[in-house]
Amino acid sequence: MLKRSSTVLLILAFACATLSAQELSPIHQPTLTPQSSGTANGLIAVSPVNPQVVWASGRAGTFTVTTDGGQTWNAGVVPGAEALQFRDVQGFSASVAYLMSIGTSGDPTDFRIYKTADGGATWTIQFANQNPNAFYDCFAFWTPQRGIAHSDSVNGVFPDLRTADGMTWHDIGSNMPPALPGEFSFASSGTCVTTQGGRNAWIATGGSTIARVLATRDEGNTWNAYDTPLVSSPSAGAFTVAFRDPWNGIVGGGDLDPSNPDSADTATSSDGGQTWTLTNPPPVTGAIFGLSYVGHTGAGAGNNLGRAVVITANDGGAAWTPDEGNTWFTLPGVSGYWAVAFASPNAGWLVGTDGRILKISF
Repeated sequence: MLKRSSTVLLILAFACATLSAQELSPIHQPTLTPQSSGTANGLIAVSPVNPQVVWASGRAGTFTVTTDGGQTWNAGVVPGAEALQFRDVQGFSASVAYLMSIGTSGDPTDFRIYKTADGGATWTIQFANQNPNAFYDCFAFWTPQRGIAHSDSVNGVFPDLRTADGMTWHDIGSNMPPALPGEFSFASSGTCVTTQGGRNAWIATGGSTIARVLATRDEGNTWNAYDTPLVSSPSAGAFTVAFRDPWNGIVGGGDLDPSNPDSADTATSSDGGQTWTLTNPPPVTGAIFGLSYVGHTGAGAGNNLGRAVVITANDGGAAWTPDEGNTWFTLPGVSGYWAVAFASPNAGWLVGTDGRILKISF
Protein backbone atom coordinates (compact mmCIF):
# COMPACT_ATOMS: atom_id res chain seq x y z
CA MET A 1 0.00 0.00 0.00
CA LEU A 2 1.35 3.43 -0.99
CA LYS A 3 1.99 5.95 1.72
CA ARG A 4 0.20 9.31 1.51
CA SER A 5 3.42 11.15 0.59
CA SER A 6 4.15 8.65 -2.19
CA THR A 7 0.61 9.02 -3.51
CA VAL A 8 0.94 12.81 -3.62
CA LEU A 9 4.25 12.54 -5.46
CA LEU A 10 2.73 10.18 -8.02
CA ILE A 11 -0.21 12.53 -8.58
CA LEU A 12 2.14 15.47 -9.07
CA ALA A 13 4.30 13.47 -11.45
CA PHE A 14 1.23 12.43 -13.44
CA ALA A 15 0.01 16.02 -13.60
CA CYS A 16 3.38 17.25 -14.83
CA ALA A 17 3.54 14.49 -17.44
CA THR A 18 0.02 15.36 -18.58
CA LEU A 19 0.92 19.05 -18.83
CA SER A 20 4.03 18.25 -20.87
CA ALA A 21 2.00 16.07 -23.19
CA GLN A 22 -0.55 18.84 -23.63
CA GLU A 23 2.17 21.38 -24.37
CA LEU A 24 3.67 19.09 -27.00
CA SER A 25 0.39 17.85 -28.44
CA PRO A 26 -0.83 19.21 -31.78
CA ILE A 27 -2.54 22.57 -31.69
CA HIS A 28 -6.15 22.61 -32.80
CA GLN A 29 -6.75 23.13 -36.50
CA PRO A 30 -6.76 26.79 -37.51
CA THR A 31 -9.85 28.67 -38.56
CA LEU A 32 -10.08 29.38 -42.30
CA THR A 33 -12.22 32.31 -43.47
CA PRO A 34 -12.58 33.19 -47.17
CA GLN A 35 -12.49 36.91 -47.92
CA SER A 36 -13.40 38.95 -50.99
CA SER A 37 -10.26 40.49 -52.51
CA GLY A 38 -12.06 42.84 -54.89
CA THR A 39 -10.40 41.27 -57.95
CA ALA A 40 -10.57 38.10 -60.03
CA ASN A 41 -6.93 38.40 -61.10
CA GLY A 42 -4.58 35.83 -59.64
CA LEU A 43 -2.75 36.93 -56.49
CA ILE A 44 0.86 35.90 -56.02
CA ALA A 45 2.25 37.66 -52.93
CA VAL A 46 0.93 38.95 -49.61
CA SER A 47 2.41 41.26 -46.97
CA PRO A 48 0.64 41.84 -43.64
CA VAL A 49 1.73 45.04 -41.89
CA ASN A 50 -0.29 44.26 -38.77
CA PRO A 51 -3.56 42.39 -38.07
CA GLN A 52 -5.54 45.18 -39.74
CA VAL A 53 -3.42 46.37 -42.67
CA VAL A 54 -2.48 43.87 -45.39
CA TRP A 55 -1.26 44.27 -48.97
CA ALA A 56 -1.45 41.65 -51.74
CA SER A 57 -0.40 41.71 -55.39
CA GLY A 58 -0.64 39.67 -58.56
CA ARG A 59 -1.43 39.49 -62.24
CA ALA A 60 -2.53 42.19 -64.67
CA GLY A 61 -0.89 44.96 -62.65
CA THR A 62 -3.13 44.22 -59.67
CA PHE A 63 -2.74 45.12 -56.02
CA THR A 64 -5.27 45.02 -53.21
CA VAL A 65 -5.17 46.38 -49.67
CA THR A 66 -7.25 46.10 -46.52
CA THR A 67 -7.22 48.32 -43.45
CA ASP A 68 -9.79 46.38 -41.43
CA GLY A 69 -8.33 42.90 -41.23
CA GLY A 70 -9.82 41.76 -44.51
CA GLN A 71 -13.46 42.59 -43.95
CA THR A 72 -13.12 44.84 -46.99
CA TRP A 73 -10.38 44.86 -49.63
CA ASN A 74 -9.78 47.67 -52.11
CA ALA A 75 -8.22 46.47 -55.36
CA GLY A 76 -6.56 48.56 -58.03
CA VAL A 77 -4.38 48.35 -61.14
CA VAL A 78 -1.17 50.36 -61.38
CA PRO A 79 -1.36 52.63 -64.47
CA GLY A 80 1.05 51.45 -67.14
CA ALA A 81 1.48 48.05 -65.50
CA GLU A 82 -1.64 46.39 -66.88
CA ALA A 83 0.44 43.77 -68.75
CA LEU A 84 2.77 43.07 -65.82
CA GLN A 85 2.63 40.65 -62.92
CA PHE A 86 3.45 41.85 -59.42
CA ARG A 87 5.34 38.87 -58.05
CA ASP A 88 6.16 40.55 -54.75
CA VAL A 89 4.75 43.18 -52.42
CA GLN A 90 5.99 44.73 -49.19
CA GLY A 91 3.69 46.86 -47.08
CA PHE A 92 4.78 49.15 -44.26
CA SER A 93 1.57 51.01 -43.45
CA ALA A 94 -1.83 51.77 -44.90
CA SER A 95 -0.04 54.41 -47.00
CA VAL A 96 3.39 52.99 -47.86
CA ALA A 97 4.06 49.86 -49.92
CA TYR A 98 6.43 48.54 -52.60
CA LEU A 99 5.67 46.32 -55.60
CA MET A 100 8.00 44.26 -57.81
CA SER A 101 6.93 43.39 -61.36
CA ILE A 102 7.87 40.93 -64.07
CA GLY A 103 6.63 40.92 -67.67
CA THR A 104 6.05 38.54 -70.54
CA SER A 105 6.96 40.78 -73.49
CA GLY A 106 10.71 40.22 -73.29
CA ASP A 107 11.30 43.88 -72.48
CA PRO A 108 13.90 43.92 -69.67
CA THR A 109 12.38 47.12 -68.27
CA ASP A 110 9.27 45.12 -67.33
CA PHE A 111 11.20 44.22 -64.19
CA ARG A 112 10.36 47.21 -62.05
CA ILE A 113 10.10 48.33 -58.46
CA TYR A 114 7.21 50.65 -57.63
CA LYS A 115 6.41 52.55 -54.44
CA THR A 116 3.31 54.27 -53.14
CA ALA A 117 3.12 56.73 -50.26
CA ASP A 118 -0.61 57.43 -50.51
CA GLY A 119 -2.25 54.05 -50.10
CA GLY A 120 -2.04 53.08 -53.77
CA ALA A 121 -3.61 56.23 -55.24
CA THR A 122 -0.36 56.90 -57.10
CA TRP A 123 2.76 54.82 -57.75
CA THR A 124 6.33 55.87 -58.60
CA ILE A 125 8.76 53.67 -60.55
CA GLN A 126 11.97 53.51 -58.52
CA PHE A 127 13.81 50.98 -60.65
CA ALA A 128 13.44 49.70 -64.23
CA ASN A 129 15.84 46.94 -65.18
CA GLN A 130 18.20 47.49 -68.12
CA ASN A 131 20.03 44.14 -67.99
CA PRO A 132 18.53 42.02 -70.82
CA ASN A 133 19.26 38.75 -69.00
CA ALA A 134 18.28 39.68 -65.44
CA PHE A 135 15.10 38.30 -63.92
CA TYR A 136 14.15 39.70 -60.54
CA ASP A 137 12.24 37.20 -58.41
CA CYS A 138 11.68 38.74 -54.99
CA PHE A 139 12.61 41.47 -52.57
CA ALA A 140 12.62 41.96 -48.80
CA PHE A 141 13.19 44.82 -46.39
CA TRP A 142 14.66 45.42 -42.96
CA THR A 143 13.01 48.85 -42.63
CA PRO A 144 10.90 51.08 -44.89
CA GLN A 145 14.15 52.56 -46.21
CA ARG A 146 16.46 49.53 -46.34
CA GLY A 147 15.90 46.49 -48.52
CA ILE A 148 17.33 44.12 -51.13
CA ALA A 149 16.06 42.65 -54.40
CA HIS A 150 17.23 39.35 -55.85
CA SER A 151 17.69 38.30 -59.50
CA ASP A 152 18.54 35.07 -61.29
CA SER A 153 22.21 34.78 -62.14
CA VAL A 154 23.62 36.39 -65.29
CA ASN A 155 26.96 35.05 -66.56
CA GLY A 156 27.76 33.61 -63.15
CA VAL A 157 26.78 36.74 -61.19
CA PHE A 158 23.65 37.61 -59.22
CA PRO A 159 22.91 41.26 -60.19
CA ASP A 160 21.13 41.90 -56.90
CA LEU A 161 20.04 45.35 -55.73
CA ARG A 162 19.96 47.22 -52.47
CA THR A 163 18.36 50.44 -51.25
CA ALA A 164 19.47 52.40 -48.21
CA ASP A 165 17.06 55.30 -48.55
CA GLY A 166 13.81 53.74 -49.82
CA MET A 167 14.17 55.66 -53.07
CA THR A 168 17.24 54.59 -55.07
CA TRP A 169 18.48 51.07 -55.84
CA HIS A 170 22.10 50.10 -56.45
CA ASP A 171 23.70 46.95 -57.88
CA ILE A 172 25.47 44.78 -55.27
CA GLY A 173 26.30 41.94 -57.65
CA SER A 174 29.99 42.28 -56.79
CA ASN A 175 29.13 41.43 -53.17
CA MET A 176 27.33 38.19 -54.05
CA PRO A 177 28.88 34.70 -54.08
CA PRO A 178 29.58 33.22 -57.53
CA ALA A 179 26.54 31.52 -59.03
CA LEU A 180 26.51 27.86 -60.00
CA PRO A 181 25.86 27.09 -63.69
CA GLY A 182 22.18 27.74 -64.38
CA GLU A 183 21.44 28.85 -60.81
CA PHE A 184 18.30 30.93 -60.33
CA SER A 185 15.43 31.48 -57.91
CA PHE A 186 11.66 31.13 -58.18
CA ALA A 187 9.25 34.07 -58.34
CA SER A 188 6.44 31.96 -56.91
CA SER A 189 5.41 33.94 -53.84
CA GLY A 190 7.88 36.73 -53.20
CA THR A 191 9.56 34.66 -50.49
CA CYS A 192 12.79 33.50 -52.15
CA VAL A 193 14.48 36.14 -49.97
CA THR A 194 13.76 36.88 -46.32
CA THR A 195 15.18 39.40 -43.87
CA GLN A 196 15.44 39.24 -40.10
CA GLY A 197 16.58 41.73 -37.51
CA GLY A 198 18.47 44.73 -38.80
CA ARG A 199 21.10 43.10 -41.02
CA ASN A 200 20.38 39.40 -41.66
CA ALA A 201 19.02 38.01 -44.94
CA TRP A 202 18.76 34.65 -46.68
CA ILE A 203 18.07 33.79 -50.35
CA ALA A 204 16.80 30.41 -51.63
CA THR A 205 18.03 29.17 -55.02
CA GLY A 206 17.64 26.26 -57.43
CA GLY A 207 18.03 25.53 -61.13
CA SER A 208 21.46 23.96 -60.84
CA THR A 209 22.77 20.69 -59.38
CA ILE A 210 22.45 21.96 -55.78
CA ALA A 211 19.74 24.00 -54.10
CA ARG A 212 21.47 26.59 -51.97
CA VAL A 213 20.82 29.29 -49.41
CA LEU A 214 22.81 32.52 -49.71
CA ALA A 215 23.22 34.29 -46.37
CA THR A 216 24.39 37.70 -45.18
CA ARG A 217 24.95 39.02 -41.67
CA ASP A 218 25.88 42.58 -42.65
CA GLU A 219 23.00 43.90 -44.76
CA GLY A 220 24.34 42.46 -48.00
CA ASN A 221 27.95 43.63 -47.87
CA THR A 222 29.24 40.05 -47.71
CA TRP A 223 27.56 36.71 -48.37
CA ASN A 224 28.12 32.99 -47.89
CA ALA A 225 26.54 30.16 -49.89
CA TYR A 226 25.36 26.98 -48.16
CA ASP A 227 24.08 23.72 -49.66
CA THR A 228 20.63 22.34 -48.82
CA PRO A 229 19.34 18.78 -49.29
CA LEU A 230 16.35 19.87 -51.41
CA VAL A 231 16.05 18.51 -54.94
CA SER A 232 17.54 20.80 -57.59
CA SER A 233 17.44 20.76 -61.39
CA PRO A 234 16.43 23.15 -64.20
CA SER A 235 12.85 22.81 -62.91
CA ALA A 236 13.50 22.36 -59.19
CA GLY A 237 15.13 23.84 -56.14
CA ALA A 238 14.47 25.86 -53.03
CA PHE A 239 11.54 28.22 -53.60
CA THR A 240 10.89 29.85 -50.24
CA VAL A 241 12.76 30.57 -47.00
CA ALA A 242 11.95 32.05 -43.59
CA PHE A 243 13.80 32.57 -40.29
CA ARG A 244 12.17 33.06 -36.90
CA ASP A 245 15.35 34.39 -35.29
CA PRO A 246 19.00 34.81 -36.37
CA TRP A 247 19.68 31.06 -36.17
CA ASN A 248 16.51 29.04 -36.71
CA GLY A 249 14.91 28.85 -40.14
CA ILE A 250 13.13 26.69 -42.68
CA VAL A 251 13.40 26.35 -46.45
CA GLY A 252 10.91 24.71 -48.81
CA GLY A 253 10.81 23.72 -52.44
CA GLY A 254 10.38 20.91 -54.91
CA ASP A 255 10.08 20.24 -58.63
CA LEU A 256 7.76 21.93 -61.14
CA ASP A 257 8.05 18.88 -63.40
CA PRO A 258 4.65 17.12 -63.14
CA SER A 259 6.38 13.76 -63.51
CA ASN A 260 7.92 14.29 -60.07
CA PRO A 261 4.86 15.08 -57.92
CA ASP A 262 6.35 13.84 -54.64
CA SER A 263 9.29 16.24 -54.62
CA ALA A 264 7.98 18.69 -52.01
CA ASP A 265 10.37 18.97 -49.09
CA THR A 266 11.29 21.26 -46.25
CA ALA A 267 14.54 21.47 -44.33
CA THR A 268 15.45 23.33 -41.17
CA SER A 269 18.58 25.02 -39.89
CA SER A 270 19.60 25.90 -36.35
CA ASP A 271 22.91 27.56 -37.19
CA GLY A 272 21.84 30.50 -39.31
CA GLY A 273 21.61 28.55 -42.56
CA GLN A 274 25.05 26.94 -42.61
CA THR A 275 23.66 23.40 -42.38
CA TRP A 276 20.22 22.03 -43.25
CA THR A 277 18.34 18.86 -42.25
CA LEU A 278 15.32 17.47 -44.07
CA THR A 279 12.13 17.37 -42.01
CA ASN A 280 9.48 14.71 -42.25
CA PRO A 281 7.86 14.95 -45.70
CA PRO A 282 5.01 17.49 -45.81
CA PRO A 283 1.62 16.20 -47.03
CA VAL A 284 1.53 18.21 -50.27
CA THR A 285 2.47 17.44 -53.86
CA GLY A 286 4.48 19.36 -56.40
CA ALA A 287 6.66 22.25 -55.28
CA ILE A 288 6.15 24.31 -52.14
CA PHE A 289 5.52 27.83 -53.45
CA GLY A 290 5.48 29.69 -50.14
CA LEU A 291 5.81 29.25 -46.39
CA SER A 292 5.64 31.40 -43.28
CA TYR A 293 6.15 31.12 -39.57
CA VAL A 294 2.90 31.58 -37.66
CA GLY A 295 4.49 33.42 -34.74
CA HIS A 296 7.41 35.79 -34.43
CA THR A 297 10.53 35.35 -32.31
CA GLY A 298 9.52 34.00 -28.93
CA ALA A 299 5.82 33.98 -29.79
CA GLY A 300 3.72 31.14 -28.49
CA ALA A 301 6.53 29.57 -26.49
CA GLY A 302 4.03 27.63 -24.40
CA ASN A 303 2.01 26.23 -27.28
CA ASN A 304 4.60 25.78 -30.04
CA LEU A 305 3.29 28.65 -32.17
CA GLY A 306 6.80 30.07 -32.27
CA ARG A 307 7.82 26.99 -34.28
CA ALA A 308 4.60 26.59 -36.26
CA VAL A 309 4.85 26.96 -40.04
CA VAL A 310 2.23 27.05 -42.80
CA ILE A 311 3.15 25.94 -46.33
CA THR A 312 1.25 26.16 -49.60
CA ALA A 313 1.94 24.28 -52.84
CA ASN A 314 -0.56 25.76 -55.29
CA ASP A 315 -2.62 22.87 -56.71
CA GLY A 316 -0.64 20.48 -54.52
CA GLY A 317 -2.48 21.66 -51.42
CA ALA A 318 -1.46 23.31 -48.17
CA ALA A 319 -0.44 22.12 -44.72
CA TRP A 320 0.90 23.27 -41.38
CA THR A 321 3.28 22.00 -38.74
CA PRO A 322 3.38 22.98 -35.05
CA ASP A 323 7.01 21.90 -34.67
CA GLU A 324 8.98 22.88 -37.77
CA GLY A 325 8.31 19.73 -39.73
CA ASN A 326 8.25 16.87 -37.25
CA THR A 327 4.45 16.67 -37.40
CA TRP A 328 2.25 17.77 -40.29
CA PHE A 329 -1.45 18.49 -40.71
CA THR A 330 -3.20 19.01 -44.01
CA LEU A 331 -5.35 22.11 -44.44
CA PRO A 332 -8.46 20.41 -45.88
CA GLY A 333 -9.71 21.72 -49.19
CA VAL A 334 -7.06 24.45 -49.41
CA SER A 335 -5.63 24.42 -52.94
CA GLY A 336 -4.59 26.97 -55.54
CA TYR A 337 -2.82 29.31 -53.12
CA TRP A 338 0.62 30.71 -53.92
CA ALA A 339 1.65 32.67 -50.83
CA VAL A 340 1.06 32.83 -47.10
CA ALA A 341 2.14 35.33 -44.42
CA PHE A 342 1.22 36.24 -40.85
CA ALA A 343 0.92 39.44 -38.85
CA SER A 344 0.19 37.41 -35.72
CA PRO A 345 -0.95 33.84 -34.98
CA ASN A 346 -4.60 34.82 -35.34
CA ALA A 347 -4.06 37.03 -38.38
CA GLY A 348 -2.56 35.27 -41.39
CA TRP A 349 -3.53 35.28 -45.06
CA LEU A 350 -3.19 32.93 -48.03
CA VAL A 351 -3.59 34.37 -51.53
CA GLY A 352 -3.94 32.58 -54.84
CA THR A 353 -5.63 31.99 -58.16
CA ASP A 354 -8.67 33.97 -59.32
CA GLY A 355 -8.12 36.62 -56.67
CA ARG A 356 -8.80 34.27 -53.78
CA ILE A 357 -7.88 35.29 -50.24
CA LEU A 358 -8.19 33.07 -47.19
CA LYS A 359 -7.66 34.36 -43.65
CA ILE A 360 -6.07 31.79 -41.35
CA SER A 361 -6.24 32.11 -37.55
CA PHE A 362 -4.69 29.87 -34.89
